[in-house]
Amino acid sequence: TLSKEFKKAPNMIADELLKKIKPTKNISKIEVKGPYLNFFINRELLNEQVITKILKEKNDYGLALKKKEKVMIEYSQPNTHKAFHVGHLRNVCMGDSLIRILKNKGYNVIAANYIGDVGAHIAKCLWYYKKHFKGQIPKNNKGEWLGELYTKAVKKLKEKEAYKEEVSEILKQLESEKNNEIIALWKQTRKWSLDEFKEIYDWLGANFDIYFYESDVEKSGKQLVEKYKKKGLFVKSEGALIMDLKKYDLDVFLVLKSDGTSLYSTKDLSLAVKKFEEYKIDQSLYVVGSEQKMYFKQLFKTLELMGFKNAKNCKHVSYELVMLPDGKMSSRAGNIMLFSELKNEIMKKLEKEVIKRHKDWSMKKVDETAKKIGLGALKFGMLNQDSNRVIIFNLNEWLSFEGETGPYIQYAVARINSIFKKSKGVIGEVNYSMLKSAEEQLLISKLADYPKLVENSADNLRPSMIARYLLELAQGFNEFYHKHQVLKADSEVRGARMALIISIKQVLKNGLSLLGIEAPDEM
Repeated sequence: TLSKEFKKAPNMIADELLKKIKPTKNISKIEVKGPYLNFFINRELLNEQVITKILKEKNDYGLALKKKEKVMIEYSQPNTHKAFHVGHLRNVCMGDSLIRILKNKGYNVIAANYIGDVGAHIAKCLWYYKKHFKGQIPKNNKGEWLGELYTKAVKKLKEKEAYKEEVSEILKQLESEKNNEIIALWKQTRKWSLDEFKEIYDWLGANFDIYFYESDVEKSGKQLVEKYKKKGLFVKSEGALIMDLKKYDLDVFLVLKSDGTSLYSTKDLSLAVKKFEEYKIDQSLYVVGSEQKMYFKQLFKTLELMGFKNAKNCKHVSYELVMLPDGKMSSRAGNIMLFSELKNEIMKKLEKEVIKRHKDWSMKKVDETAKKIGLGALKFGMLNQDSNRVIIFNLNEWLSFEGETGPYIQYAVARINSIFKKSKGVIGEVNYSMLKSAEEQLLISKLADYPKLVENSADNLRPSMIARYLLELAQGFNEFYHKHQVLKADSEVRGARMALIISIKQVLKNGLSLLGIEAPDEM
């Protein structure tokens, strides 16, 4: 300590330092308090610097552009022939937000989807359709209908052991591509699912630069496994091919089934190599649920032992489940909330709410506003919690304009728009020294924190940091507005407060856009 070094009492050292340090324009005063030196920030200058920076940079406030690496983020990864439900939304919201956050830091990001269009679940669905389905194919929502067939197939398979052999035969026919009838049926039904996924992504505003399909990497996966089997890396165990990872505390990693059909691992090994070789990326991120943690540890360790140098640049970005209030969702069990049901319910509730508030609006404007609020509610609900926490899905709570919700933050933006409109779009003269209340100073400190917070969110791959920040900023604005006049304040105070709230609106909009949320002008 300085006290030991100079052999003086701390308060004497503080007094001497005070005489030698000259305050700069950023520091209004320096005081000695016992053994401490207290520096006081020039609040007026801070007010001016923060607000003028935001008003000048607008949408670019918080933009870092410090990184140059090329990153691929693989997210969503739905299975065809299964229904898209609420549980799938956390992945989509998280992946989409991470892409926005990393781009904001300057990364060259490739958004990738990896569709599960082969595998046992498809064989089960096609088996049920061929052997047991007697009705009419629906005109709409065919992808969801295939999901219903899959659920029925799972139940039916419990009735007879022989059924499992029939499914196994269909799976072999799909992989060998020798049965034209099965392949044609697979292609037709696969398209139904893919078309439905596209509609869902369009509605959610989620975009992909590239689509990978399990069917495209199945063959190359088997070839890669065969190559490393010959090298002695993969060995036979009870007819299957495995990678023994026990000495790394990672148990045994299955890479090919005993009947010669592929597994997720077969295809993932091939795809991991393909991503780096074909797209020249520096990092590969996999947004996948936490139940796959062990699987990804095994996958990356196997890639490393295969001599794949980029294994160290692969990262699993995990998240916990989304549950309904009465428990876990499962396509197999059929206890899911379908995406189409969710979308219809959101639009129905919000259209009613918007019409109640704005009877003079056209239906087009009502729909557009309801959709923005609905997406804000959904995405914020999925991103507000840290990814290591289970989410209990509660639509009524999430759609509320009050509480810790997306619409609460969107409403703060709409409220500021309304104040600005009443001022006829005029901020007026700004005297930054007028912003001296505790609420105003807290808000300015919060606004100053935004760029660093967004960087931290990118470094930690945590959109929840931005979500929590926006909630606190919106709460801070509402507390300020509850206590202080803006439009009716004296002209000097009015101008400063107008500049402050316009800055708050800008930062709220910037942060929401990183979560994939748009704020309506009016609500």
